Amino acid sequence: MSLHSYSRVWLHLVWATLERRPLIITSAAVRLSAYLTQYASEKGIYMRINYVNSEHVHAVIDLPTHLCIEETMQLLKGGTSHWINENNLLPGKFGWGRGYGAFSVSHSGVREVSRYVANQEVHHRKRSFAEELKLFVERYELKWHDD
Repeated sequence: MSLHSYSRVWLHLVWATLERRPLIITSAAVRLSAYLTQYASEKGIYMRINYVNSEHVHAVIDLPTHLCIEETMQLLKGGTSHWINENNLLPGKFGWGRGYGAFSVSHSGVREVSRYVANQEVHHRKRSFAEELKLFVERYELKWHDD
């Protein structure tokens, strides 16, 4: 019997455009969402769902054993910003902002978090992205930074 590595580490990832500017129009968001799923798969990352908003992205992934969170975020942010610029998806040079949120999700909670991600349009009628992110940070008992 050979030894294999097994893990199931669900993460809810969130990252924003540079200066959280609402740059991503709906047609671009649809294309970017599809590319993000394809790109993640090519890199060995199972992406259960993602949703691209005008100024930020939510994704639920199963972190593979060969990557840490930082490497995963570098791949996803770097790969997508390169793709956006290479395909002239948006006017001007596009870039993601610094940082990200990576929040653990229990296996039993993946379905609920995935529904939350799928319903982003509804959530943002009530709460801005900044309010949403601050709520996540507080819910996970982390310290919020206003810079």
